[in-house]
Amino acid sequence: SDFGSLLTQEESNLPPDTDNKILPFQYVLCASTSPAVKLHDETLTYLNQGQSYEIRMIDNRKIGELPEITGKMVKSIIRVVFHDRRLQYTEHQQLEGWRWNRPGDRILDLDIPMSVGIIDPRANPTQLNTVEFLWDPSKRTSVFIQVHCISTEFTMRKHGGEKGVPFRIQIDTFKENENEEYTEHLHSASCQVKVFKPKGADRKQKTDREKMEKRAPQEKEKYQPSYETTILTECSPWPEVTYVNNSPSPGFNSTHNSFPVAEGYECLISTNMLRSKNLLPTATPQDAQQWLHRNRFSPFCRLFTNFSGADLLKLTREDVIQICGPADGIRLFNALKGRVVRPRLTIYVCQESQQAREQQPKHENGDAAANTFFVYHAIYLEELTAAELTEKIAQLFNISPRQINQIFKQGPTGIHVLVSDEMIQNFQDEVCFVLDTMKGI
Repeated sequence: SDFGSLLTQEESNLPPDTDNKILPFQYVLCASTSPAVKLHDETLTYLNQGQSYEIRMIDNRKIGELPEITGKMVKSIIRVVFHDRRLQYTEHQQLEGWRWNRPGDRILDLDIPMSVGIIDPRANPTQLNTVEFLWDPSKRTSVFIQVHCISTEFTMRKHGGEKGVPFRIQIDTFKENENEEYTEHLHSASCQVKVFKPKGADRKQKTDREKMEKRAPQEKEKYQPSYETTILTECSPWPEVTYVNNSPSPGFNSTHNSFPVAEGYECLISTNMLRSKNLLPTATPQDAQQWLHRNRFSPFCRLFTNFSGADLLKLTREDVIQICGPADGIRLFNALKGRVVRPRLTIYVCQESQQAREQQPKHENGDAAANTFFVYHAIYLEELTAAELTEKIAQLFNISPRQINQIFKQGPTGIHVLVSDEMIQNFQDEVCFVLDTMKGI
């Protein structure tokens, strides 16, 4: 059958070392892959918002493998997460913003009546992008999912016609430990998707197909065929993250007149960001695999299976280009060396109010006393828009962007001037501001 030949083709593309590796399960999303993807790139699948899609959960064990789960249930967690690293770093804020815009909606849902073989399905009300269920690998299991967010909802520039951001559908499967808790990791796999408004995925698939048909034969050879189904490929388990603040206070503007920022909080953020961005020499091979996955180098995880952080950091630019090819090689080398692109605009903000500054003791000449200093936070802007500045200030103070009604700049004679995109584009680099808050009207 087509399905059988598809499996064979996918398996034959795997490196030889996979034969020795236990891949206990296979997950197959019943949606066609795009034909406009180059041969060695990861597949991309288009989905319609709110449509139910089947994921087949297949027991792939050889005889005698993992006997401890025979006759037992396993637990699978399905997530819709961001593919882009930039959005992964701000995932919590992005999802909170979505929650504010779509109250009562979920990003990911199970279509329980359509599903077969799933037991105890759950959708945590605080985790809008996650669902979980138990299933018996020895029985036929198909889970139907619906994705309710669309890719363009998370695009920075919103002028119409913009490209939507890609998501990942990831499945992590666990077995029971001695305490009958499903915490022992068995297998993880994911695929790349884009979500369109209803029927938009079909139109996009058709457009891609027509574009490919117009290409010259030698050009077509550089692209994958469109597969009828999408096989999720093995990946690192999704790291469990505990956020500092899971529930922003909805009435912030009307009930507070200052940002609730704990001392030392900025240091905590900086350290965590550094830890997630830079690979350390002390990283174990497992840490290195997770770092590769989080930084969008999943296709090379198998090549670097036994590499520790130190091993990867010792690679020269030429080594990496030879292993990964020019484009990905340069990207990986820059990521390993922690090279960052200079932001378009840097501004510094101080959270001390103007009133507090004026009350500081002063010398006879009017200058602030020598033992007085004010802490400023750096804000880096790329888009140079009021929306981006709002988002960055919200991140700084761990609140939702929706809780900031408007931003004003104090002008001549103390007037309040509404901050616009054009005003930000005319800010001087490394200009300093004092940030004060007013109660919402």
